[in-house]
Amino acid sequence: MHTVSKLIASVLAAGLMLAAGSATAQAQGKIATIRAAELVQNSPQFKAGQTQMKSEFDKRKSDLEAEAKKLGEDLQKFKREQDVMSADARSKTEKDLNTRKIDFDYKQRQFGEDFQKRDKELTESMMGKIKAVIEAVAKEKGVDVVVQDPVYATPAIDITDDVLKRLSAGTGK
Repeated sequence: MHTVSKLIASVLAAGLMLAAGSATAQAQGKIATIRAAELVQNSPQFKAGQTQMKSEFDKRKSDLEAEAKKLGEDLQKFKREQDVMSADARSKTEKDLNTRKIDFDYKQRQFGEDFQKRDKELTESMMGKIKAVIEAVAKEKGVDVVVQDPVYATPAIDITDDVLKRLSAGTGK
């Protein structure tokens, strides 16, 4: 009985040593790092996305700002003149201003929702392209794992500049 337990212990110890050796071999895979914020900010895809968002939403934004200014001016005018207005004119103007305020609030909410939706679409598209380039560069360099934004990494394993060059060249592979 004692010999059997020694034999089992020996087999378990050998298995553990083999597993530890295998884990050590796997842990020696090649690792690279990227600086995600720098990648996104400096990629031509991000800059193009910003330009596209600007072109799509600047007109609506300036229209909303002009409408807000006009509404504010009209509200101030109403506050100044309401005491000298007839009851019917005051009621009609107040109702008109309230309707305009509700419409403006709706347009403003719709603008925000549309902006967020479009920003999300462009970001997902851009991140897909950037991820594909990161994968291509990593495969070319024989990298097993790419770590994003480590606390510390030597410049020797940082592939951010290589990915940015590839993104700037416009080649995805």
